[in-house]
Amino acid sequence: MNFKRDILNEFQLWSEKSDRKPLVLRGARQVGKTTAVQIFGKQFKYFIQLNLEKILDRNYFTLYDRIEDTVAAILFAHNIPTNAKPILIFIDEIQTEPKAVAWLRYFYEQYPNLYVIAAGSLLETLLEAKNTFPVGRVEYLVMRPVSFSEFLGAIGEHQALEALNEIPLPNFAHPKLLNLFHTYALIGGMPEIVQRFAEHRDITRLKPIYNTLLTAYQDDVQKYASGKVRTQILHHCIQQIFLEAGKRIKFQGFGQSYYSSKDIGEALRILQKAMLCNLVYPSTQTELPPLPNLKKQPYLQVLDTGLVNYFCGLQEGLIGTKDLSDAYRGRVIQHWVGQQILSTLHYPLDQLHFWVREKNQSDAEVDYILPFKGMLIPLEVKSGSTGTLRSLQAFMDVAQHDMALRLYAGELKLHPISTAQGKNYRLLNLPYFLGEKLEAYLRWMADQP
Repeated sequence: MNFKRDILNEFQLWSEKSDRKPLVLRGARQVGKTTAVQIFGKQFKYFIQLNLEKILDRNYFTLYDRIEDTVAAILFAHNIPTNAKPILIFIDEIQTEPKAVAWLRYFYEQYPNLYVIAAGSLLETLLEAKNTFPVGRVEYLVMRPVSFSEFLGAIGEHQALEALNEIPLPNFAHPKLLNLFHTYALIGGMPEIVQRFAEHRDITRLKPIYNTLLTAYQDDVQKYASGKVRTQILHHCIQQIFLEAGKRIKFQGFGQSYYSSKDIGEALRILQKAMLCNLVYPSTQTELPPLPNLKKQPYLQVLDTGLVNYFCGLQEGLIGTKDLSDAYRGRVIQHWVGQQILSTLHYPLDQLHFWVREKNQSDAEVDYILPFKGMLIPLEVKSGSTGTLRSLQAFMDVAQHDMALRLYAGELKLHPISTAQGKNYRLLNLPYFLGEKLEAYLRWMADQP
């Protein structure tokens, strides 16, 4: 991965804190965690990378009973004076040594001048309760697949990136950005995929990488499954999440299986903790906080839409599509918008939210709701005229504000609108490639007369 990732800005902010704690970098396998830390480490005079899957590196923690001896041994082995600064220590695959996890608190308490980042494969630690990270002694960041803006930088489209970052978007930039987004939407945001595409601009070369990534995720099941039945259920779920992505799902009979609701729910929650998927439960509220209703069916958001496209055989059908809202009944673009929103969320508690009307017989459903300045802003993802937004208008009838969003293939437009019940509100129509810029556009919208 030879292109800049936005997470580097978060690393910089973390490094500048006076009360900095060891940083635990979370994320699914193959989203670029190790490479991002290596790039960040280049700005330090001393950068030490430990991989605790290697015995020699793990020995720094297993052979000593005091953190002082561990730190001294690490610095000695890397020819670094004990009083040197600044030093960044990167502990990769930390989950393989519980003692290293527990000792993060001592790095915080006894070595505040050291910069410490830890990362690991969550798939391997989910069932290991003893590997609990020290509460209050570490902080967390989440890393996700490549965003659209990162994709533009990776393929050298720097002028397009400048236009994407301009608020509001200049109209002349719309056609080119839409075409570029269609390419991004086709291949997805896994770093290795983006890197290979940037090098060759040939989609046919990507097939082996998709296969390798998907096979690796399925093979990882063996590392955290205990017992034949659990292995079978997890294998089933890890395949089915790609087939069911972008839908509201039921646990009972998930993927046309005979597994119980309890077993499927447990397996999907494990995959969620591994950040391979998100179970997005609806809220029935139009005001903060958007409490999820766990009694209703969740929407299934998967790690990367490009992997979904490949696994489900959707890529060929997407080539040449002029409006992703029309592709597969809007399933692809709604999922992509969810992924774009998630790309801006770097903290573990940040989640997607959507809205349904509280009445059981109602089919009113708003694709996403976004917290903004004490409000919940509804967001619909679709084509068509503004008059067909029935669910959004149902939300606005009871909302205590006048702001709403729609993402579609068209150009940026701000419309004054009235619901069937006579509620006046403003609808900001944005091209769907601006899904990662929603907060900036809400600020811009709030300033408009």
